[in-house]
Amino acid sequence: MAHLLFKLNGVPEDEAEEVRILLEDNEIDCYETDSGRWGLGYAAIWMRDKEHLEHAKQLIQAYQQERFNRVSQEHQQALESGQRISRLAYFLQSPIRYSILIIFAAALAYFTVIPFFKP
Repeated sequence: MAHLLFKLNGVPEDEAEEVRILLEDNEIDCYETDSGRWGLGYAAIWMRDKEHLEHAKQLIQAYQQERFNRVSQEHQQALESGQRISRLAYFLQSPIRYSILIIFAAALAYFTVIPFFKP
């Protein structure tokens, strides 16, 4: 029976690739499923045997702690050096896209709320 090792939904591709390399370097036998064409499946890394499951989970937990520390440090350095991009800068990078999203959100809110105000 398969055992869930690592969920891939919402995981950045670089992190997923680093986890794959970590498991491969430690010779852990596992396989991967994706979410499918419509995103309805379960994207994850699975193990066939339960024998090495705890060891693999400990490796991933140690990796995630190291990644958290590294990314936190990079973020702090970006803040200190003034490289952090503001929300206005994100908006100005693609104003049409964000304007369309804002209009869509406003329209959705309007059509969701308007039935409650009709007599």
